Amino acid sequence: MKRFWIAALLIAGTLPALSQTPPSPGSIEAHPTWPQSTTDALKTVDGTISALYAAISGPAGQKRDWNAFRSLFLPDARLVVTRVAGVANATKTDAVILSVDDYVNRVSTRFETSGFFERGIASRKEEYGVITHVWTTYESRHKTDDPTPFARGINSVELLKANGRYYIVQVMWDSERPNNEIPKEYLPK
Repeated sequence: MKRFWIAALLIAGTLPALSQTPPSPGSIEAHPTWPQSTTDALKTVDGTISALYAAISGPAGQKRDWNAFRSLFLPDARLVVTRVAGVANATKTDAVILSVDDYVNRVSTRFETSGFFERGIASRKEEYGVITHVWTTYESRHKTDDPTPFARGINSVELLKANGRYYIVQVMWDSERPNNEIPKEYLPK
């Protein structure tokens, strides 16, 4: 019984110290040198989504402003590429999880070489407190005047409102394919 009370006193003595431990810094605070945007577009959800599409879009031969792209995201944000093998019946599904810099390294040469334009054609938004979720349906083209997109799909975008603007926390997307058409509620009305 004596051991029990000694253990209880030791634990009780550490509780005040534990409660006074400062929280670890958040993503923004922990990365003070992360590129910051001063554009007013990021003060709204729609402006932030538009800035995302604009940052990755451009003709062949044009370098993207990857620091402007980075500034849209939290420093620890993730971009998630979904992979589906056996396209017609989705026999094997997986995801590739990328940091912002991983994504930049993965796409920059391809976007600059072949041209890439992506635009939102419809969106659905839900908000609670400082978090927002946007389903944004996209079309991708190599040139703005291509008559039809080479790809369509839906981006799932999570945002955090902080410091008077929106930061992208995560983007995950899935492409349209046979047996995975975009539902009509996610298309323009």
